[in-house]
Amino acid sequence: MATSTTPTKSKKTAAPPPVNDIAHISVDRQRQVRLGFGIFFLLTGIFTCFSIVSYYFSWSADQDRFFATDGYFHFIFRDQSPVANWGGRLGAALSHILVYNGAGIASLTIGIAIAAIGLNLIYGRRVVPLLRYMRWVSILLLLVAPILVYLFPDSVFPLGGRLGKFTIDYLNGLLGFAGTGMVLLSTVFFFVFVIFALDIRPFLHRMRQRAKSVAASLAPSPVFNEPEIAPGGAPFPEDPAAAPGANVAPAEENIPFVVDDKTGNKEWDITLHEGGNLEEENVETLVDEDGEEDEGYEDYQKYLEGKNTAKAAPVPAPTPAPAMVADDDPEFSFEVIQQEEKAAIQHGSHIAIASNEPYAPELDLPDYKFPNLSLLEDRAPEAISLDKEELEKNKNQIITTLRSFGIEIQRISATVGPTVTLYEIVPAEGVRISKIRNLEDDIALNLAALGIRIIAPIPGKGTIGIEVPNAHKQIVSMRTLIASDKFVNNKMSLPIALGKKIDNENYIVDLATMPHLLMAGATGQGKSVGINAILVSLLYKKHPSQLKFIMVDPKKVELSIYRTIEKHFLAKLPNEEEPIITDTKKVINTLNALCIEMDNRYELLKEAGARNIKEYNEKFISRRLNPLAGHKYLPFIVLVIDEFADLIMTAGKEVEMPIARLAQLARAIGIHLIIATQRPSVNVITGTIKANFPARIAFKVSAKVDSRTILDAGGAEQLIGRGDMLVSHGSELLRLQCAFVDTPEVEEVVEFIARQRGYASAFELPEYEGEEGEGAKEIDLSNRDKLFEDCARLVVQMQSGSTSNLQRRLNLGYNRAGRIMDQLEAAGIVGPAAGSKPRDVYFKTDAELEEFLHSLD
Repeated sequence: MATSTTPTKSKKTAAPPPVNDIAHISVDRQRQVRLGFGIFFLLTGIFTCFSIVSYYFSWSADQDRFFATDGYFHFIFRDQSPVANWGGRLGAALSHILVYNGAGIASLTIGIAIAAIGLNLIYGRRVVPLLRYMRWVSILLLLVAPILVYLFPDSVFPLGGRLGKFTIDYLNGLLGFAGTGMVLLSTVFFFVFVIFALDIRPFLHRMRQRAKSVAASLAPSPVFNEPEIAPGGAPFPEDPAAAPGANVAPAEENIPFVVDDKTGNKEWDITLHEGGNLEEENVETLVDEDGEEDEGYEDYQKYLEGKNTAKAAPVPAPTPAPAMVADDDPEFSFEVIQQEEKAAIQHGSHIAIASNEPYAPELDLPDYKFPNLSLLEDRAPEAISLDKEELEKNKNQIITTLRSFGIEIQRISATVGPTVTLYEIVPAEGVRISKIRNLEDDIALNLAALGIRIIAPIPGKGTIGIEVPNAHKQIVSMRTLIASDKFVNNKMSLPIALGKKIDNENYIVDLATMPHLLMAGATGQGKSVGINAILVSLLYKKHPSQLKFIMVDPKKVELSIYRTIEKHFLAKLPNEEEPIITDTKKVINTLNALCIEMDNRYELLKEAGARNIKEYNEKFISRRLNPLAGHKYLPFIVLVIDEFADLIMTAGKEVEMPIARLAQLARAIGIHLIIATQRPSVNVITGTIKANFPARIAFKVSAKVDSRTILDAGGAEQLIGRGDMLVSHGSELLRLQCAFVDTPEVEEVVEFIARQRGYASAFELPEYEGEEGEGAKEIDLSNRDKLFEDCARLVVQMQSGSTSNLQRRLNLGYNRAGRIMDQLEAAGIVGPAAGSKPRDVYFKTDAELEEFLHSLD
């Protein structure tokens, strides 16, 4: 009995710990090691800075002892003579190497860099951007050391070290003293104006203003003669024009007529300036730095400044005299926006809890200027040409065609639009609508026109519509839409200017009420122009603190133009370099990180007792939420995916599921989606996607089935292309002509924003870690499958890691083949899963594999 119980106890004691405990222990061990190295580097950096500072005071006393020894080792460990450096012999030797033999006093940055490495290791994240810091450290070491030696050549203390002295001696011998100074000065100018992009125009303007004021003060003031006093006590009028009642005609010649200076057909000028006054228009004219008195831009800027509670320093009110306003216009154009170099700005860095004033998110970037209308091309809207012959001909053809099929009408009217003309007919009594609807092809044949569409009946009217393309089509200008009163004075959260309806009414819609948008159409029909129109509308309307974009571009060329506004309007994953996401794996991580952001925002809304982002931000602006409790201003986030079909092909459910979750839940917390695709098939636009995208835009497609996939209705196959589109929003289906904005115009707008001061970095999403690494840690390679080696040899021979291939070749079930593939991944033989593509194989020859398998045993 004793012999039977002994093996049982030994088995219990020899049982290995659970896998989760091992993973937990390894994680703790890594954290301890990282913390230990972090403390070591932090103390080393502090000791280095401490020794260099002390070297400035003690170098003359310690240098003699150092030169009297036989080297660094002997001085540090064998020499027992006392030193004056605060860091002892080690500090004296280290500071001598860095300062005397190195870059002089600039070597202090090396100690700071070592301390920064320690801080990053202690916190386990990037507290200090090391790569960027190392770049500037190297620039300072190479630049400051020679400059100090050049400026103080007779200094006893080695300000520039041996590096600076060698550089200056070489340049003096090559170029002379003057040439060396010119080289150093040009290098400084290069770094200041090219690398740091310092703008000195405000400084030069202030100097010019000061010089003018000094010159005006030194100028002799005019001396007026005292008037002679008449016996009655009144002065004698020397000039008959100065007598009471005399008309002063020359003063009127200096009054500028701003409105009369405008030429051209600008219909929006009348509506925008209704009820305005001259003084307010002149103030806005001073803001326009292009020197153009653009009334549409004046009113647009006036609205934005009235809406935002914090902007740049207010423009001083101009002198009431019109002549003075005209003279001072170019002078004040540089005073509105201060472009001085300041510290880097973090999102929400200006929050002050003790302040009783309402919080203004625009104070993050108080000097930000909205794009002006001059950046967009002025395509003067041509008057819609009413070709009466064409209208009469089409009317007669429609009546003749309907009568040939026994259909009588009572009345017909025409509405001419920019692209198509809508003919509204009222059929006679007893005529069935379906009979007219079936004559679509016959009417198109008689009119000899493409894109005939019949609306039977028109919603809200007792008529039937027949849309016929115009012979001469008009271009809808993006500038006209943005300058319109409907766009400038709306109260929408995210207004987008899409185009014009058939009745030439500007179609402005709120993306926040859509709340997500699905766009589809064949290649070359205006889908990319539509995306640019939406993005430009938002850039003209929202401040960088109020809106962020996440742009996904699998084609890598459509949205790359927006990469320059990374520090103003873009959001991305932490430590990600590219602002525009093109890699499928990064798209999956970004979508999951956006889901985490959504969950975090819902937690903030729950704690604040708010139902949506509008209520939450109103509470935060009114100082009813404490930032120390984790509350912050929440900007809108718009996710733009340019080619959704490619993502579905490569990732499938990994992309579809987070998008479906965002579409279902993200509306209330200010996250909105814009998805575009050129292949509107049912395996791309699935039922899950369609159910959560009530707003849809269809450009011209090739087949009716594609139109039904997008809109759940036909009609998109009858469009004529070039921006002609159908918009399904709510219960109505509208035909629009999309606003045209060319790529050079978008570049101008983007460059205008990029030249301004932005945040220190892009808006960072929560960090998301994939599940592959965790699954690989839980796999025990000591308990491998019996066919593990055979599967490894098969994968290496075929250079393709596929689970289905293992099933077919070795006659395995799916579960077992999947487990073996996970073991191969954990062993490092194959790479992680890449959607529908085969896994990468890391071994190229059988000999390498056999050696690796032998090492596993």
